[in-house]
Amino acid sequence: MRGVIEITDDELATEALAADPDPEVPDDAVPFAGPDVVSLLPEWYMPPAGTNRRTPRRAVVVVGLVASLVLVNAAGLCVTFGWPEIAW
Repeated sequence: MRGVIEITDDELATEALAADPDPEVPDDAVPFAGPDVVSLLPEWYMPPAGTNRRTPRRAVVVVGLVASLVLVNAAGLCVTFGWPEIAW
């Protein structure tokens, strides 16, 4: 394949050990992705702190789902893999 640079583990370890452990970062430094990136993680993965969207409807759905799973397991059924089965 053209354009592929192969680096061995030894070369990578040598570069890592030779790197400065405490580099000076300028105040105007931007992330590798570019200056238009607001967050390093997408919002669906980890939303910013303070964005609590806990609504009563969502709380009822979550409590209902957890309660139904507890009741099914208390009845001696297993729903780990889909359809309820008798837990042995």
